Amino acid sequence: MNAGAREAKGQVLLFLHADTRLPPDADELVQGPVWGRFDVQIDERHPLLKVVAWSMNLRSRLTGIATGDQAIFVRREAFRGFPELPLMEDIAFSAAMKRIARPACLRAKVTTSGRRWLSRGVLRTILLMWQLRAMYAMGVSAERLARRYAR
Repeated sequence: MNAGAREAKGQVLLFLHADTRLPPDADELVQGPVWGRFDVQIDERHPLLKVVAWSMNLRSRLTGIATGDQAIFVRREAFRGFPELPLMEDIAFSAAMKRIARPACLRAKVTTSGRRWLSRGVLRTILLMWQLRAMYAMGVSAERLARRYAR
């Protein structure tokens, strides 16, 4: 992400997962705020994935923490880089950016793939994500978390 930011020419940097699609008016929506993210929807039909997306969006609004699935954007002049972590770099980035400004939590939705959720099992993935977030909050290294995530 940092390498991409160095090569980018625009005044707004947007970090998008390869399996996520932006809403049609995304370029206009990201122009004003210092930084932020979009609401997310997951493109699979599993009923729990609607709950997952709703929960992600609510958690992000309440905490000011954005995740990569939400297409994080930032004005170039406010960007100080993502920490070089194998996992949780989006969480660490959000925490640092919150010291500069509260994120714009755009209600426009990006659409992301639910493939990972379905392949690992929706409930199992929810529990894994909660576990990883809790371990990170307790100070477990991002390297150890990445190994746990890859299993």
